[in-house]
Amino acid sequence: MQSPLSHLLTVRIERWPIAGGFAISRGAKTEAEVVVAELTDGAHAGRGECVPYARYGETVDGVAAAIAALRPALAQGLDRVALQTRLPPGAARCALDCAFWDIEAKRAGRPAFALAGLPPPQPLTTAYTISLGTPEVMAKAAKRAAGRALLKIKLGGDGDPARIAAVRNAAPGAELIVDANEGWDSGNLPQNLAACAQARVTLVEQPLPAGDDAILATVHRPIPICADESVHDRASLPDLRGKYDAVNIKLDKTGGLTEALALAAEAERLGFALMVGCMVSTSLAIAPAMLVAQRARVVDLDGALLLAQDRPHGLRYVGSCVEPADAALWG
Repeated sequence: MQSPLSHLLTVRIERWPIAGGFAISRGAKTEAEVVVAELTDGAHAGRGECVPYARYGETVDGVAAAIAALRPALAQGLDRVALQTRLPPGAARCALDCAFWDIEAKRAGRPAFALAGLPPPQPLTTAYTISLGTPEVMAKAAKRAAGRALLKIKLGGDGDPARIAAVRNAAPGAELIVDANEGWDSGNLPQNLAACAQARVTLVEQPLPAGDDAILATVHRPIPICADESVHDRASLPDLRGKYDAVNIKLDKTGGLTEALALAAEAERLGFALMVGCMVSTSLAIAPAMLVAQRARVVDLDGALLLAQDRPHGLRYVGSCVEPADAALWG
């Protein structure tokens, strides 16, 4: 019987400035704080990146500490399969899981997509995010991005009908999707959905707070509704039936590529359409998500595009088209 592989772990916190800033219903930020896990076996190295999210009770220091706490277990042979039950879904497991995929690919001399039994990934059209602001500010941002095929509009405040109307007027030819980030309530839901329908929005993400979304099963939904904060891993899916039409898969929520692939398959089996999203991060976090996004109806992988500068060997964006990662970056 082959002895388990020992891995040495390095964990670091990095901060990447955002170009201009980024605002949603829960607040604004000017930099992306990420945690990078790197595994080495003496001959090969693999990296994974995650973005801790306060909405889920995560902090950068806490996630880095949770990863570092596994250093002895990794040295004793903890592998990617065992990792799935060693850490819960979330950012810490995501960074380690993706680092395992990367080092496994390097060790095998085969790309990660082949190890996962997937066909070679193809370039994808990604959404481009318009941050929450006044109707006038959002219209200006939408006008600058009006040539892009797909715009994701951040809403979630008083006056959202005016915001989405202003964006539609500024970008008449773009497909629009909306992300309310749990910012609506049962009182304004019908009005906001009607305004989105009037603006020819094709998808609305997480209009109501997770855990307070039962009304979605009883109201008329003129536009497909996508779960984001309400879905994390496969265990989330049964409660979504009847309320949502699609699910947004993010590796930072699922705990990495391993669960993301399994979640995508199960969600499709249950009849959900797929969206694949990301946090504001560098290309290292987005590269593994590209493998899941190949089967998605909506792709929202512009996180690195929002940075002032990406890391070396970052994903190549040509307009709204994002190309698969080079092995020098990941996988």
